[in-house]
Amino acid sequence: MLDVAGLEVAYGDYQVIWDVSLHVAAGEIVSVLGPNGAGKSTVLNTISGLCRPKAGRITFKGERIDGLPPYEIVGRRLAHIMERRRVFPYLTVRQNLWLGGYNPSARKERAQTLDFVFELFPRLEERESQLAHSLSGGEQQMLALGRGLMARPELLLVDEPLLGLAPAVAADMMRILRQINETGVSILFIEQNVQTALSIADRGYVLEGGHLVLDGTAEELLASADVKRIFLGG
Repeated sequence: MLDVAGLEVAYGDYQVIWDVSLHVAAGEIVSVLGPNGAGKSTVLNTISGLCRPKAGRITFKGERIDGLPPYEIVGRRLAHIMERRRVFPYLTVRQNLWLGGYNPSARKERAQTLDFVFELFPRLEERESQLAHSLSGGEQQMLALGRGLMARPELLLVDEPLLGLAPAVAADMMRILRQINETGVSILFIEQNVQTALSIADRGYVLEGGHLVLDGTAEELLASADVKRIFLGG
């Protein structure tokens, strides 16, 4: 479904990603792991069109998307949930969700998709007239995910969905990600907690200093001495 080959990204003269390649097959959950500053968010931002690659190819469903503007990429059924939720604070829950389905490819099915989002997140339906800034952190993360789902994606990019959440809320969020995947949506996500990320991922990639240093199945990465070194030191 997604194939990233030889990706290189620079901010001006400062290069941050070197020769990163990864792929996501239909139906998979894939995790991108790495310490702070490894370049994880930059990779997702480049896939979704927010950053332009210096080199490399990004192919989605057999067609190149590197160089396309973000709204065209969303229209091809690839949605990106950015770090720290970034909801529209002074719009209601319903208005935030409705905007998520603005793209023409999803607009005609907004009413049905909204019903699905409310079924997945009953708390959002309870608060649909509430301003987004008044929600708890967990509720805002639900809103960000729900807004992404309103675009009817086939692939969902999720940047640190557990950031700042209480353990019980984080566990619930992981359950919801599994549930989204079971509806047929592939997921590529970033998470700092290796154990948590690999508990639901089929496979993972590890970045360090902008380079891809490891990849493998969840089981292989959990058993890897290099993963322990990167995240625990020594």
